[in-house]
Amino acid sequence: MDKNQVTGIILIVALLIGYGIYTQPSKEEIAKRQREQDSLRKVMIEQRIKDSLARAQDLTNKANITENEMISDTTAIDSSVNKNLKSTFGIFAESAEGKEEFVTLENQKVKIKFTTKGAYPYFAELKEFKTWDGKPLIVFDNNENIFELKFYSNNRDISTSDLYFVNTKGDSVYDASEKKQTVTLRLRAGSDKYIDFIYTLEPETYLMKYDIQFHNLGDELGVNSSYLDIYWKSVIRKQEKGAKWESQKSTIYYRLFEDEVKYLTETSDEESESVDTRVDWIAYKDHFFSTVLIADEYFSSAEMKYTADKMLEKYIKHVESTLSLPYEQNENTNYSFTYYFGPNDYDILKKIEGKDGKDLNLKRMIPLGWSVFRWVNQFIIIPLFNGLGHLFGNNMGLIILVMTLLIKLVLFPLTYKSYISSAKMRVLKPQIDEINKKIPKEKAMERQQATMALYKKVGVNPMGGCLPMLLQMPFLIAMFLFFPASIELRQKSFLWASDLSTYDSIWDFPNGFSIPFYGDHVSLFTLLMAAAMLVSQLLNKNQMSGGNTQMPGMKLMLYMMPVMMLFWFNNYSAGLSYYYFLSNVVTIIQTLLIRRMINEDELLAKLNANKKKPKKKSSWQQRIEEMQKIQQQQAKKRKR
Repeated sequence: MDKNQVTGIILIVALLIGYGIYTQPSKEEIAKRQREQDSLRKVMIEQRIKDSLARAQDLTNKANITENEMISDTTAIDSSVNKNLKSTFGIFAESAEGKEEFVTLENQKVKIKFTTKGAYPYFAELKEFKTWDGKPLIVFDNNENIFELKFYSNNRDISTSDLYFVNTKGDSVYDASEKKQTVTLRLRAGSDKYIDFIYTLEPETYLMKYDIQFHNLGDELGVNSSYLDIYWKSVIRKQEKGAKWESQKSTIYYRLFEDEVKYLTETSDEESESVDTRVDWIAYKDHFFSTVLIADEYFSSAEMKYTADKMLEKYIKHVESTLSLPYEQNENTNYSFTYYFGPNDYDILKKIEGKDGKDLNLKRMIPLGWSVFRWVNQFIIIPLFNGLGHLFGNNMGLIILVMTLLIKLVLFPLTYKSYISSAKMRVLKPQIDEINKKIPKEKAMERQQATMALYKKVGVNPMGGCLPMLLQMPFLIAMFLFFPASIELRQKSFLWASDLSTYDSIWDFPNGFSIPFYGDHVSLFTLLMAAAMLVSQLLNKNQMSGGNTQMPGMKLMLYMMPVMMLFWFNNYSAGLSYYYFLSNVVTIIQTLLIRRMINEDELLAKLNANKKKPKKKSSWQQRIEEMQKIQQQQAKKRKR
């Protein structure tokens, strides 16, 4: 073998090794293939069980056999079934048959019912709340919620939802109103081998502890697997009057491990997300209520999906997720979680902590906006709202009225400054018109320079009215986000509105008639808000652009905005429409008062007097002039 042959062989081997490394699947791809194989294996197992039971049923239906033959066949059937169960479930075969029973665990706030087939929450009720039509608020019932632990046992794909657990204490009802109660459901796997699902509830709480404990199963589970899976499928029920609005507020939230809170876009017909990093918790969130599963440690990955229910009669969305748990072969492996069945109440959610006091940031599920808008809500609006709640109780109409007045009072200096700036521009308009007459349109730059020179002489900042308005915007937007998200408004009535958290209606269109983009009803609070907005804009129209109402599109926008708000807000929270109505009414009153306070003739005389005053140059102007002088001197030197 010569040198060239050796070199060729080495190159071929190197290429083969390189290609093998390049085409080697990633950990995520391996895990995905493993899950696909698991799903296929489960389908095959389920089919084998069905075939076995079918064969057994055929045997029992055979006619014209003697009693001895029947006994013999029955024994054969039992033996065949047991053999198939043993083949399918291995050490869990004895738990593959049983009778489904139910166990209830409740306190003053929640009522949870568990099924012994799968040992998961089968029914959940929030006892302090009702649906929009006065019925008990059921989070889920019957087969609407499925929760199963999936793992391998001696090369068998095991799902706990197929198996029967035993209630170790035997009682069917556990009342935790006075003291902590625990329900232990046990999955037997032979002599001194079992899995316990332990649920613990304390008085006056929406939180329920959930522990999974493996006992003496280290040699039986997941020899070739580094993870266990939780599959959780449930529904988001219709609880509120405005189903379409509720659907736009319902989705799946989750938190990356000790990191940011994320969610699936609410407005799609179907949405999914795959997360290959650690996750702290996952929540199936309705508009005002959520079911949250919190890991004491973490989920190593998560796959989530929802499908919107187009009928919107009983359900809003169908939700499901697959959550992976890290697994190391051990005789006694334990996992700890916490369930939250409860309201999306900011004050409640912000107090919920994880293991060792870890901040779970569950309050991020309440959509209060981002950045400055969320800060305004967190540090100003919510404390103010809660403080007024202590004073006025549940009279939400009065609370919103007082809160509007207080906010308007605090913002009044900015409103006044904005009005003064607009008034200055308005009284200077005749002088601006004179400038425009002297300088033709073709010399737009010269016009602008002359106008700015006038403003400088009289001491007017043309942008002086914009900054105060911009400073008020965070409050307007924060309130827009706050009211629809406030569970405190839910089912609180005021005047003709029976529920301030959803739309009010003084007339529902007959025979299912609906106006596109408007709806099937007429909201009186929205009508009042639009009317007040129109009056407010008409009062202030002469302030726009220094009194120039001929600006392109300005007149159109003057009337279009109230009409747009009429369509936009008709299905929104009545509390929000009521707040904006009050805000516009107060703005109208403030405008009329400020007009009486300001004498425009005196204001114009004061501005004209400013022309005669010597103008002190700012340090910035001085630096600009010095730079200009230096540039002129340098130019002269170059010419020489």
